[in-house]
Amino acid sequence: MNRDPLTLAGSERLRAELARLKKTDRPAVIAAIAEARAHGDLKENAEYHAAREQQGFIEGRIQHLESVLSSAQVIDVASLNPGGKVVFGATVTVADVESGDETTYQIVGDLEADINENRIAISSPIARALIGKVEGDETTVQAPSGARDLEIVSVEYV
Repeated sequence: MNRDPLTLAGSERLRAELARLKKTDRPAVIAAIAEARAHGDLKENAEYHAAREQQGFIEGRIQHLESVLSSAQVIDVASLNPGGKVVFGATVTVADVESGDETTYQIVGDLEADINENRIAISSPIARALIGKVEGDETTVQAPSGARDLEIVSVEYV
């Protein structure tokens, strides 16, 4: 059985989403279906069909989250002691060698990656290039736009 890694914070975010889906969203869509059903003919009832589609999405997401959470390997990043190396869960600040622009990423599991929150998947090209390096190291990342040289400015385990 393949156990996907998940940070403790990521696990808590997914559990909160699951609780919201079960306690808020599911009852709301059931009520919307009941109300739409009361309007009569279901064949031409757009509200009913939209609510049923939403219910299918919610139920599918609940099943997916339950499956993920039951099989994930939750790793508490704060308890790791990797000796300054970049590992799963580390928060890494890197500087583009060419431009000097700094960016901070947290390396997380594929299930919790969100580039808008600067959480990158451990399977991403940037994460693969950073794993095992230490503060001060330089590495080359093969990005779709071409090779980028990055210097590791800091490594934290939050």
